[in-house]
Amino acid sequence: MFFKRLSKKIFTTRPSEHEPDKSLISAMFFLVVFGLVMLFSASSVVSYARFGTTSHYFFRQFIWVVLSVGIFWIVSKIDYRSLKKFAVFFLFASIILLILVFIPGLRAEYGTARSWINLFGYSFQPSELVKLSFLIYLATWLEAKKGELSSFSGGIFPFLVILGVISLLMMAQPDLGTLFIIVATAAVVFFAGGGKVSHLVMVGVLAGLLIFIIFSIKSDYQSDRFKCLKDPSYSAQDKCYQINQSLIAVGSGGWFGRGIGQSRQKFMYLPEVWGDAIFPIIAEEVGFIFSALLILLYLFIFYRGLMIARGAPDLYGSVLAIGIVTWLSVQTFLNIGGMLNLIPMTGVPLPFISSGGSAILANLTAMGILVNISKQTKGARNY
Repeated sequence: MFFKRLSKKIFTTRPSEHEPDKSLISAMFFLVVFGLVMLFSASSVVSYARFGTTSHYFFRQFIWVVLSVGIFWIVSKIDYRSLKKFAVFFLFASIILLILVFIPGLRAEYGTARSWINLFGYSFQPSELVKLSFLIYLATWLEAKKGELSSFSGGIFPFLVILGVISLLMMAQPDLGTLFIIVATAAVVFFAGGGKVSHLVMVGVLAGLLIFIIFSIKSDYQSDRFKCLKDPSYSAQDKCYQINQSLIAVGSGGWFGRGIGQSRQKFMYLPEVWGDAIFPIIAEEVGFIFSALLILLYLFIFYRGLMIARGAPDLYGSVLAIGIVTWLSVQTFLNIGGMLNLIPMTGVPLPFISSGGSAILANLTAMGILVNISKQTKGARNY
């Protein structure tokens, strides 16, 4: 009886709800389906070389997509305000998930990063779910602190303490790409929730100085990425190999591309074609025009998210919606910008498209929350 009452309370349509943002849902599902098609094409060669079948990465991602769509549907039915009750749990869950990657026997290392854990033979990246769980806590905290955020002691100081714990754990992995997404999203959400711009500017300057000092003292790996940004010919066959191959793939696509399935760079030239480097293969196969339309589709999702935030019935829903679209937009920019050598490469996946179970699960769960907020906006016909 308890679960029946709970289910009825969660899933019953409320009188205040209306139709969800169908254009947002359509854009999201187009990206997911398009991503599966391009993943099959991009990963077919390396999949056959490693596993003896052209569909290994595609089939694994397809299973995660089916699971994630189910989670998306469930979350879209749950009143987003009910998540506030679990905000503290989400904060502690974020911290625990980030600590797990340091436990021998659980952690899995890929390259220089220790950002994954192994469970029953399957790798999982906790930081993907931390993006969402920390955001839910932060939105709840900002609503509770409304009116106190302009002061140093009631606003920026506790905000920095919370963010600092997450940041230190992320830097220890190290996963600076994901850390930048979390910090940028948190800063935007803090401002949207009523924080002072002067406080954020001060923190931004201090954070920039800290990062500069860390890179200057310790990180040859990160400094190499900045050198590759400045001059891709620097160590073209080693440190800058991936960016050079990426630029070759993008450039050879021309206006209309070689055609889906016709990429040459996927034949073991460009590393990580199933993950972080899938966009260059897309550009090579469908060309500049369709790649530009893909970017516009991401911008459309960002725009719809902002409109949902503007029409949200409360501050919590507004900053949560802003946080979700900021996270996805920043991550998209980091991925595509890195592959085009506009910014240093960060190693973050392209939302909805790159292979990665934990990534697609986090993305679609967040979109489910955004869709639920869209069902409760004020002035449904006007946004």
